[in-house]
Amino acid sequence: MENLKKAYIAGGCFWGMEDLFRVRPGVTDTEVGYIGGENDNPTYQNHPGHAEGIEITYDANITSFKELLDYFFRMHDPTTVDRQGNDKGSSYRSAIFIQNEEEEEAAKEVIQLVDDSGKWPGKVVTTLEPIAKFWVAEGYHQDYLVKNPNGYTCHFERFNTSFL
Repeated sequence: MENLKKAYIAGGCFWGMEDLFRVRPGVTDTEVGYIGGENDNPTYQNHPGHAEGIEITYDANITSFKELLDYFFRMHDPTTVDRQGNDKGSSYRSAIFIQNEEEEEAAKEVIQLVDDSGKWPGKVVTTLEPIAKFWVAEGYHQDYLVKNPNGYTCHFERFNTSFL
């Protein structure tokens, strides 16, 4: 029996994150959208303060929140403030949107493991933000790299070993 949960993260352009997470073991669905900002009904042209994020639906019997975060810290640079690749601004910040104390403790533990590993040139600047309404992005953003296989992404797996 499935034990479905959701996780909300941001780490730069949502296209590349979605493309990599969609095929992870235990991930049953992904949606790209806007989270953590100032306005209702944000759009790509109007999302002040919102991060480009993803909603990950996963089966907790197959993967854990910590395992998702472990991968998150391997597929984007968590040491740059408001930037991934060529994308700059708070929309591209590295953030974990925390739903409960268990997630907060797990996030802090994984961040400490990432910092202690020395694999990144600096310390993790990923913010832990309280969960906010997740607004699903426009249809043309969903599954973007499936529809456009040569589309832009700055996400790739940097390390083939786990931090856990």
